[in-house]
This record gives sequence, C-alpha cells and structure tokens, in this order.
Amino acid sequence: MKFYFAPFEGITGYLYRNAYHELFDCGIDKYFTPFIAVSQNGLTKSRELEDLSPEHNKGMTVIPQLLGNNGEQVNHYFHRLKEMGYEEVNLNIGCPYQTVVSKRKGAGLLADTDLLKEFLEAAFGNPPVRVSVKTRIGMEKGEEFEEILDIYNQYPISELIVHPRVREDFYQNHPDLDVFAFAVENSRASVCYNGDIFTRQDFQMITERFPKLDRIMLGRGLLANPGLLTEIITGKSMKKEELKIFHDRIFHDYAQIMSGEKNTLFKMKELWNYFQFLFEDREKYLKKIRKAKNFGEYKSAVDAIMRAERTEICNMQEN
Repeated sequence: MKFYFAPFEGITGYLYRNAYHELFDCGIDKYFTPFIAVSQNGLTKSRELEDLSPEHNKGMTVIPQLLGNNGEQVNHYFHRLKEMGYEEVNLNIGCPYQTVVSKRKGAGLLADTDLLKEFLEAAFGNPPVRVSVKTRIGMEKGEEFEEILDIYNQYPISELIVHPRVREDFYQNHPDLDVFAFAVENSRASVCYNGDIFTRQDFQMITERFPKLDRIMLGRGLLANPGLLTEIITGKSMKKEELKIFHDRIFHDYAQIMSGEKNTLFKMKELWNYFQFLFEDREKYLKKIRKAKNFGEYKSAVDAIMRAERTEICNMQEN
C-alpha cells in the first residue's frame, strides 16, 4: 500500500513536512504541497519558492500542487518545476471553498465541463512532467462524475486521486463509495482514495471494500493524529509525549522564521483546530490556548493540557 499526505493550505508547508518526516513518518510515499495559485507572473513568490526548494525537502518525495483554470499558464509552471527537479505535478480540481469555486478553479472547474476540457487540453500540451489530478466527483450530485471521468480518460493522467464527495458536501455527509467504485472500475489512470480516514478501523473498512486498492491519501485524520499512519501499520497508538515533542518542534521552527509572536501563535492555533480532537476533557484548556497573546501564555496553556491526568489521547471519530 502506498500512502500520501494530503495538502492543507497554511499548514503542511516545508516546516511541518520536515517535522513530521523526522518524527513520525513510517511510510509516506508522497507529500503534496499546499496549492500554488497559478498566475501569468509565473512561479515568483518567495514563500512558494522556499516551500519548493530542494534544500527544504530532503529525503522526501514532494509533489507540487497547482490551482488554476488556464491550461497554458499551468503548462508553463510544469516546465519551471521540471527545471527545479520535480518529476510530477498535481492539479487541484477539488478545492470546495467559495473564494476558489467562484473563480471557476478547484471544484469550480467541475461545474463547466467545456472549460474543464479546454483547461486539460492546454495543460497536457506535451508536459515535461507526470501530471496527476486530485478531484471531487461533481458539484451537486455524484451522477456528474460519469461525464467528468470520461473527460479525464481522454488525457494521460498519471494518477487520479478521488475524494468521493461533491463540492456542495464540503466535508459533511459521507464519501460516496459507490461513485468511488465506479472510478476504480472505469478510470484509465491508477486511482487513489482520499476521504474520512480518521482511525485504523476506517482504513480497514476501505481496504476491505476495495481489496485491489493500492494507494490511499490521508488528510484531516493525519493532521489531527500525527501517529495515525503508525497506528494503521503497527496497531500502536501515539502517546501524548510524542505529540508534545512534535508540537514543540513545529513551534520552535515557526518562531525562528516568522515575524513576531502574533504570527507564530496564529499558525499554532490553526494546528489546535485539529489536535483538539485527541483530547476528551479539552474545552477549558483550549480556551486558554485560543486566548494566549504571547509565547509565555501559550506555552503554559499547552503544558497544562499535556499534563492533565484527565486529558488522554482518544479516538478522533468518537468526538
């Protein structure tokens, strides 16, 4: 089984990837970068270049992800990324957020199949890299996916990562496994599953339903529980001490490169939107974390939740 780490805007940049890779990684085959918004200016933003720098991604297979709806511009990025040493690039055709969809990007491309064809036709104009696609199954109904997959099958997609929800679901409702089965049976490209794997039992359910499936992308479950992959592979659960070491490493690294305590705390509080689900008795501690205005207050709040006898690592799905 191949395991992929899904991208999360503002969270899974190179500092996070390095910390995870060194402290938890027991089998991630590919890390996907947070999406890079394609523009006519090309790959010029210092933040994006730092995240993609080979110096910041040693020992990992990192796949840049692009978000856009102009195939010619995307193709230009392919060539630039090839120059930087990348052999595969991923296209985001699944982001459900309104600011993206309203610009007919991400999942917004699924609403206009003519635009989707036009986009892919230009993007696949002799690309110098392998091109994979991460997609949802439609905008409103799973029945849309038959036409969408027919379009994908017209292009040499190296891998199709399917999150079997429609855009309107966002992250609610259950993944449509019947539509995913259709993808497995009819896609010309190899298919990867993505969606709602929070526990070892979730993983086993998917692999039992799809015994020939050989690749899975982990997302929110892995953010909430960095030890999830270890648990899937070995059955061994993460300890609070391991989470604390991981947390402290990321906190230290953010503090080293970010300007001011406020910016660092904003990034760390984003992580607690996910970490919180590991703790049963959490509310009074989380309130202090969210209210922290400086490093001293923040460290004290984190130490408190980690020390508390009644706060034990628990099953995310139970919360």
